[in-house]
Amino acid sequence: MADNDPSTAPATEPASLRADCANCFGLCCVALTLTASADFAIDKDAGDPCRNLQDDFRCGIHTRLRPEGFSGCTVYDCFGAGQKVSQETYGGRDWRRAPGTAQQMFQVFPVMRQLHELLRYLTEALALPAAEPLHTDLRSARDTTERLTRGTAEDLAALDVSEHRDRVAALLGRTSELVRATVPRRRKRGHRGGDLVGARLRGADLRGADLRGAYLIAADLRAADLRGADVIGADFRDAELSDADLTGALFLTQAQLNAAKGNAATRLPAALTRPTHWDGARPWAGRTPEPGPGPGRTRASRKRPDPPRS
Repeated sequence: MADNDPSTAPATEPASLRADCANCFGLCCVALTLTASADFAIDKDAGDPCRNLQDDFRCGIHTRLRPEGFSGCTVYDCFGAGQKVSQETYGGRDWRRAPGTAQQMFQVFPVMRQLHELLRYLTEALALPAAEPLHTDLRSARDTTERLTRGTAEDLAALDVSEHRDRVAALLGRTSELVRATVPRRRKRGHRGGDLVGARLRGADLRGADLRGAYLIAADLRAADLRGADVIGADFRDAELSDADLTGALFLTQAQLNAAKGNAATRLPAALTRPTHWDGARPWAGRTPEPGPGPGRTRASRKRPDPPRS
């Protein structure tokens, strides 16, 4: 394939951008709101520990989350924000032993999570040869974002993260345009933010499509070709991806795959792993130590991931 084909540049994902639950104080299990639904078996207010969180910050049902009604926990990803807040921002002081830090820590965690998500996308963008004309700007945005993550707890709590997110989003949008322009497809479909809930897209040629923020809940994407498609923020909950080709899909995350359905024939980017609940899937080789704390999700995250706006 050509050097500028997006599928030849797998997204890199540094260890710092992967959840390390063993070094986190179970922040997603406490700081976030849970709403009783198909995703969660209980209601829980932000700031209240999940009933399954143990004294050592591990989840008591980590290996049984789906059958116990907590499938939403299996698709949440903090992008490494949990350990960053726990071990760096607060220097290893947990909210149980230092209860005075709790309220601020739970406020800082969602901010850090957004910054780490942006770092993940910027890191991927810098690995794309077709985005070389923007590499200087991308590196600058990545360095600025990294600097923000190293701020004090007070700095992070006061940060207008949405303003920074919008600036980065515009740059990621330009990156997407450059990369998708190299995809060999005569007509690029635009479904940005589109309502494709339950859409029948089996076998569809979606190479280079703009699917940013699209609602693909329960969509039939069996055998669809999504190479080079921009899927940042797309909601793949219960989408059927069996036999689909997602190699080179832009800004695809593990959380999106975990929320979808697929099989052993689904083609994935090299940096991502096949979820164990998929038909014929190999045992999951995930990066989260077991047993680890079960993640939680906010009320808003049950709708769809909030893509960087541009």
